[in-house]
Formats: sequence, structure tokens, C-alpha cells
Amino acid sequence: MAHVVQRGEWASHPELPVGQWQGGEAGISLIFHTSNGPGHGPNLHTHPYAETFIIQEGRALFTIGEEQIEATAGQILVAPANTPHGYKGTGPGVFRTINVHASGTFITHWIGEPEPGR
Repeated sequence: MAHVVQRGEWASHPELPVGQWQGGEAGISLIFHTSNGPGHGPNLHTHPYAETFIIQEGRALFTIGEEQIEATAGQILVAPANTPHGYKGTGPGVFRTINVHASGTFITHWIGEPEPGR
């Protein structure tokens, strides 16, 4: 039987696609990231599983391991398990992603300081 996740179960903003959902038995968790302007995004961190980034809108500079990648709308990036990664929007305008965690729960190890507000 299908499982329908209602917006109220993941959205943290009444209008923007922003929020998180831990999938438990589904085996994946999702982060819906939206930021406006340069400099916004998570600092370096790792997970004991892969994280996939689906770039929906805008541009950002990603660090994945030793690589720096200028990501743009339409691209998909994958950070392998246990690999330091993070990104910051480069502007102009909105940067929007869906971040897919290959785990039913979030397990994050911050390197240095976490993203402000976490």
C-alpha cells in the first residue's frame, strides 16, 4: 500500500518548499533546501551513507571531498558515504535543492561549526 506524506509532515515554511522528512522504513530521508542570495547552505559535514543533491534552481559552490563543483539547475551530485561535503549558494537569486539521504534517519557529523540555526 502506498504511503502519502502530507506537506504538514515535512514543510517548515507555509509557502516555500523548505523542510525535512525522515523516511524510516522507506530507507531514505529528504531535505528540501531553499535559500535566497549567496552564502547560504550547510557547512562541511559527513554522513555514514551517500547523499544525493538534485539541483532544481540557481547555482551553488559545492565541496565534495577535495573537489569544488559549481553546480547549476538540472544537475545531480552525489557525495559518497563518509566524504566531507557542504555547499553555499552563489546567487544571484534563489538556490533550491532536494537532498536525498540514503538512510531512514539523519546521521550528521559536523566538521567545525554546523550551519547557523542547527
